Amino acid sequence: MDYRRLLEPPALTRRRIWLAYTVAISTDLLQLALGPFGFAFADEALDLIAMAVISWAIGFHVILLPTFALEFLPFADYLPTWTAAVAFLVGFRKRRGYFAEGEAPPR
Repeated sequence: MDYRRLLEPPALTRRRIWLAYTVAISTDLLQLALGPFGFAFADEALDLIAMAVISWAIGFHVILLPTFALEFLPFADYLPTWTAAVAFLVGFRKRRGYFAEGEAPPR
């Protein structure tokens, strides 16, 4: 098995981008809503799920690791870190041309 293929980003489609943004925004809003109750490992569980789904949707990138690690700092959950990471990663992949055939990149 060629393990290098596992690290190659998938061809982006509008559906994959929409899914990544939906997961990122939902995770950020849930973490903001949990507020002080996020200490009960709910935030960390949300971060794990968000990282896994976003990595599947638009591909893994090292920018997701600091986003995941930053969530362990107090009060960092009030920042929209997942949304910012997805916006950066979609823009990065857009410049690199990782779009599926027939899919026009979003403007």
